[in-house]
Amino acid sequence: MSSQNVVVIGAGIVGAASAIWLRRAGLEVTLVDRAAPGSGASYGNACLLARCAMVPVTVPGLLAKGPRYLLDPEFPLFLRWPYLPRLLPWLARYLGHANDRDTRRIATALLSITGDSVDQHKALTDGTPAAKWVRDCDYSFVYRDRAAFEADSYAWSLRREAGFLPEIVEGGAVREMEPILSDEMQLLAVNKDHGFILNPEHYVQDLVAQAEAMGAKYLQAEVKALDMAGGRVSAVDTDLGRLPCDRVVLSAGVWSAELIRNLGLRVPLEAERGYHLLFREPSQLPNNPMMLTEGKFVATPMDQGLRCAGVVEFGGLSPVKSQKPLSFLRRTTRRSFPALRYSHEEEWLGFRPSPSDSLPLIGEVRGSGVYTAFGHQHIGLTGGPKTGRLVADMIAGNWPNADVGPFDPMRFAD
Repeated sequence: MSSQNVVVIGAGIVGAASAIWLRRAGLEVTLVDRAAPGSGASYGNACLLARCAMVPVTVPGLLAKGPRYLLDPEFPLFLRWPYLPRLLPWLARYLGHANDRDTRRIATALLSITGDSVDQHKALTDGTPAAKWVRDCDYSFVYRDRAAFEADSYAWSLRREAGFLPEIVEGGAVREMEPILSDEMQLLAVNKDHGFILNPEHYVQDLVAQAEAMGAKYLQAEVKALDMAGGRVSAVDTDLGRLPCDRVVLSAGVWSAELIRNLGLRVPLEAERGYHLLFREPSQLPNNPMMLTEGKFVATPMDQGLRCAGVVEFGGLSPVKSQKPLSFLRRTTRRSFPALRYSHEEEWLGFRPSPSDSLPLIGEVRGSGVYTAFGHQHIGLTGGPKTGRLVADMIAGNWPNADVGPFDPMRFAD
């Protein structure tokens, strides 16, 4: 198996992890991306290693509430309305999973990717320069009051069944734990044993540098096509030339789906337009990352300042930022952290790859030698190292001791 030559497409967290685990298995690796390592969604995420992030957006009741959410300026769901006709086929499939049976099935599968994420990041980085970016932490959900917490009872029941039992902190004790919070926020649901990354961009850059130090090659180039001969991949064609290979790991996020259409795989994948605001030189920082449930986004202390990241907007791959999601982030941050001052803010827009069933694609396409490793929607940073390890094990012939069936890319085969 060590004679295999693997091209990993995409130098985000999933691709970097795949490259390291493949090198540890003794395989030859070339990592290729049109952008610098740690760009895109691997740059702009909430920095969180969210072990408990196994409840999908498509919970029961979403179908009935969705239209109201889209029209509510105080709800973190946005749509670029001209894009709606193109979105509708994906949206119909997506909302079709908003029932108890599918939610439980999806949550069980996602737990296998997220549940040990802190350990997976530590296993990936042990003994490497990248280890300095991985931090242990608590992860709190912030609520205005007990009634708001109880309104989330369905999601918390799923988390409890998975072993996540939050510590409930109420009243004045909330500010003793997190002085940055407004007096209006009266309840924290605190999840222990989570983690975060102090700087995701530098983290992924260090991971790629580690892969190179182990013998992997990195090439900044644009992938044009997969060269298939007799149903198996033989090379990757780029704007800088041809890369012969025996295997390919496709971890290019939302741009992955187009590369495998000629393999008979038409993945119902949409780009969730994700936003963050970075507040530089903040006067205050939270002690731990926190989910501001009124805004459904995460506020994380990082080495660059305070990052508030989240919000969902549907509108395709246009690089033009919408002002409504950014204004929403500002308003909610101001309400939650009324004493916060900062030197300046930075806006960011990126694209999360979201399959219609909320489950990533992890596995080989039709015995082609092409392995998918994309589609992680909101859990890319959290689940990247586990995904890279699973794919590397598959390629190296060490079949994972895990149920990867729910992630089989062939579920979308023509």
